[in-house]
Amino acid sequence: MLIPAIPLLTAGAGMIGCSSPDAEKPLKPNFVIIITDDQGWGDISLHGNTNLNTPNIDALAQNGAQFTNFYVQPVCSPTRADLLTGRYHTRMGVHDTSEGGERMNLDETTFADIFKEAGYATAAFGKWHNGMQYPYHPNGRGFDEFYGFCSGHWGDYFSPPLEHNGKIVQGEGYVPDDITGRAIEFMESNRNKPFLVYIAQITPHTPMQVPDRWYDRFEGFEPEMTTDERYTEDIPFTRAALAMCENIDWNVGRVTDALKELGLEENTVIIFLNDNGPNSRRWNGGMKGIKGSTDEGGVRSPLFIQWKTDIKPKTVIEEVAGAIDILPTIAAMAGLEYSTNHPLDGKNLLPLMNGDPDSWEERYIYAYWNGNVSVRSQRYRLDNQGRLFDITEDRGQINDISDKEPAVREGMARRAARWKKETLEGVGTGKRPFTVGHPDAVYTQLPARDGQPHGNIVRSNRWPNSSFFTNWTSTDDKITWDVEVLADGWFDVEIHYTCPQADAGSTFELSFGSSTLRGQITEGHDPPLRGMENDRVKRVESYVKDFRPLNAGRIYLQQGKDQMILQATEMPGSQVMDFRLMMLKRIKE
Repeated sequence: MLIPAIPLLTAGAGMIGCSSPDAEKPLKPNFVIIITDDQGWGDISLHGNTNLNTPNIDALAQNGAQFTNFYVQPVCSPTRADLLTGRYHTRMGVHDTSEGGERMNLDETTFADIFKEAGYATAAFGKWHNGMQYPYHPNGRGFDEFYGFCSGHWGDYFSPPLEHNGKIVQGEGYVPDDITGRAIEFMESNRNKPFLVYIAQITPHTPMQVPDRWYDRFEGFEPEMTTDERYTEDIPFTRAALAMCENIDWNVGRVTDALKELGLEENTVIIFLNDNGPNSRRWNGGMKGIKGSTDEGGVRSPLFIQWKTDIKPKTVIEEVAGAIDILPTIAAMAGLEYSTNHPLDGKNLLPLMNGDPDSWEERYIYAYWNGNVSVRSQRYRLDNQGRLFDITEDRGQINDISDKEPAVREGMARRAARWKKETLEGVGTGKRPFTVGHPDAVYTQLPARDGQPHGNIVRSNRWPNSSFFTNWTSTDDKITWDVEVLADGWFDVEIHYTCPQADAGSTFELSFGSSTLRGQITEGHDPPLRGMENDRVKRVESYVKDFRPLNAGRIYLQQGKDQMILQATEMPGSQVMDFRLMMLKRIKE
């Protein structure tokens, strides 16, 4: 599908001097897209929340465009898939947030693919959450550079192990600050060419960890603005969330300050949005629903777009829009022609920002999660139970007006049914194997998150992301992964483990098809669980440990699909090991 180029809003945008013919050509704009994790629409002072101050985020709206009816999906991976591709996640195999269900089909085109093809330097920093193994990995989806983690959440925000282009590295400091610093370094090193930078902040997702610098003012704080009377608020959780949001704002300021110092602010498009509703009951403009809900409060997000050369300050746009609209919009801003393998669901928002709403047609934005579908028109929302609400008068979805507007309700119900039939058929059915050994990738991680335990082995927590396997107490126990090896080759195998010294000595076997590798745990390594010492409130996810890498040896893998099996052969003590991940490194011939 060929999408024609759309001219820049202002012909003279970003003009260089006039000393040569090349000076008449407008510079391609840079793009910085910032998405936060579990921050609600209400966690921004511009929206009226007096509990916190977010001046740098607010400035993006004041300097550019503010969309008041912008929608994402109820949870992380679906929103990111919508954002990256301009298509609803339900069309591309995204049906979960872990164990492979977060991956976009490989025939999808991301905005990074498009901009990289157009000559942009592309980079992603922070939380990916749309696939770990290449080519689902960010480096396989159009990003030249990646620093962060591919899982749905992380268990430690203070100098944890992260990854840089597939290789495990040690983070430096508080992760939101660390990834922002890396993004700024990338912009500095690419200041003389157009770049697209995707900053996927990891907060205020749990665990609720934030440095004292941000938390001190909220310790003991009693919020003036709270959730409405229908719900109960966890005030300690709110305090931590507010502190984390103020840290996000500080990091947004670091980005805008860096662009000014580099002389790039005028011709850089900065986009700010959230990935879903808030992760707790706290002030959110009186809307119904939080993260995980298809109601207004679960899917309404800010969208602020600053482009100083082309967007008038304090532009307010009321028309409904969604994460699916970002790809066609930024491509139009850059004046790019591009092709995709599938038609887009999103629309170019430039006419709205350019003051031309008359050409805008009535549209409907769909939200889906866990079997629930809701539909938002310009005025109404049809919820997942088929009730109709006039959102222009009733953001809290208190008064069902189905009896007053039966024709509207029936029309929107038909649209919801048609959308479900068109996009949900086959969603979540069939298991795609985890890809190993792509010839363009050096590293492939197979974490506990993506494996299946057998026998006595259990996860450290019910939530697979950032979990590990424990209670490996028998040689009959094993861990398996459904794998597709994409190209033959030799691989070095590294196991990340813990084991008390008294239980050291177990031998294990890794097998795939006819290939086997035997290794042994010769040294104990038994660090304590940690994370709780930095938590502001008790977490629901797994605590972490400092796992040790063990060089297990080398294995030859042949192209094809099969189970990869890790099983103990001898166990002299009471357990084999706790297992975090296996790293496969392709050996170049």
